[in-house]
Amino acid sequence: MTPSPLQVSIGAGEQQWDGWTPTQKADLNLLDPESFARWFGDRRADALLCEHVWEHLTEEEGRAAARLCFRYLTPGGWLRVAVPDANFPDPEYQRTVQVGGPGPADHPAADHKVVYDHRRLTAVFQEAGFEVELLEYCDDTGQFHAHRWDPQTGPIYRSLALDHRNEAARQGRGPPGFVSLILDARRPTEPPA
Repeated sequence: MTPSPLQVSIGAGEQQWDGWTPTQKADLNLLDPESFARWFGDRRADALLCEHVWEHLTEEEGRAAARLCFRYLTPGGWLRVAVPDANFPDPEYQRTVQVGGPGPADHPAADHKVVYDHRRLTAVFQEAGFEVELLEYCDDTGQFHAHRWDPQTGPIYRSLALDHRNEAARQGRGPPGFVSLILDARRPTEPPA
């Protein structure tokens, strides 16, 4: 009998997805290698999912977190990450996701520390040893790009395929209402030569 894959959602909040083990900061803290050692033990994840968490870390903390996740993935395993997109050309969106958030301390974006564009986020994961594939992102001109990907392999609610604010875009009746910069960071099966 083949064991089922170990798929872990880091910083899941209220999000629950079939086949994914949800964890919170108290379980797996991206800034605490000991929490990973305790939680994983000798196991390694086949896949990790992290939706709108990386922007709550400084860029340097994000680089350390990428290296930590790399260590706890099986070769060929991957990490799907979604963050707010610095290139989405909607002033209200940018005000909402800005560093420090738009309002009171209890606003979800109040502790945003960075807003990534596709180049900057890709570099964070490439420097940790990952092979990176962009799934959804806005380019430097603000043009939205969505490559074909299967939400069943790692659902991201704040995506073109799932977010209710993107219904018109899915039906070809207008631009997306809310986007994320989404990438897959895959641990190579062979170490670099």
